[in-house]
Amino acid sequence: MLLTCVLLALLAVLLAWPVPILLAQARWPAAAPGVALLLWQAIALAGGLSMIGALLTGGLIPFGDSLLTALDAFRRHAFAGSLPADANFLEMFALSGAVLLAVHLVLNLAMTVVRTERQRRRHLQLVRLLSEPMPDRPGMRLIDHEAPVAYCLPGSARSVTVLSAGLVELLDERELRAVIAHERAHVSQRHHLVLVAFRAWRSALPWFPIATRARDAVGVLVEMLADDRARHEVPDDVLAGTVARVALSGGETPDAAGRAAASSLGDATGADSASVQLRVDRLSAGGGSLPIAWRAVVVVLAAALVLVPPLLLVLPAFDA
Repeated sequence: MLLTCVLLALLAVLLAWPVPILLAQARWPAAAPGVALLLWQAIALAGGLSMIGALLTGGLIPFGDSLLTALDAFRRHAFAGSLPADANFLEMFALSGAVLLAVHLVLNLAMTVVRTERQRRRHLQLVRLLSEPMPDRPGMRLIDHEAPVAYCLPGSARSVTVLSAGLVELLDERELRAVIAHERAHVSQRHHLVLVAFRAWRSALPWFPIATRARDAVGVLVEMLADDRARHEVPDDVLAGTVARVALSGGETPDAAGRAAASSLGDATGADSASVQLRVDRLSAGGGSLPIAWRAVVVVLAAALVLVPPLLLVLPAFDA
């Protein structure tokens, strides 16, 4: 299993450093944010599987030449309270590390989900207490606040869209329609689930710079996806002007508004001028489009990344 361990370790290093950096610096994701988001998820999943797999196979080397036989031998030794004669400290350390890392990631994800749901419910209670329903806009509530703010809270039964008085005063009807479509797209496309997953990754590995880079890149991509939904409601120039106008007003842009909603769900990435400018430039240029052939290539690549670690673990060709 030494070859499997080396290959998984190499894949883990590639997915932990150069690949995410190249993807974060690439320009094509702005032309296909949905495909880029899929690739980011594949990188995160494959990277975690590769790290755990490399530690696991490295630790199981003394127990057998294949994963299944090694696991069976490890079970027998565990019940007998013994170790193979050729087992050393580094191998046992790697095996322990694999177990601890897997448990840490799973528990951190579970705790993040629970904490997120608790925050969402508390935020929803505050919204119902401090805001008023808008009779002319079903499912929406108005909060008396000067700063332009808009966000959508997902719910088990239905979502709630919150607008501030400052936003309603600042924008005209078309611009408001664009903002509402943008915020509702976050909920309908389940962006909060994606953000929670990447926030959990960041929380589990706070010392891991790529986790922060991935979280921020994914945050911008979900805003672009919501922009694409809003483009069905208003022309691109109107949406671009809305984003820029609210940003210049010093309030919460649709970008920040979406993140504000995510903040209530446990993801406080925050908007910045660079992400706002990127969205404005993208909308001003018509959004762009990645050719179908390239989209297919990226989707195949994402699928391959997810499949490679399990295949390396189970294929007999890499057991020796």
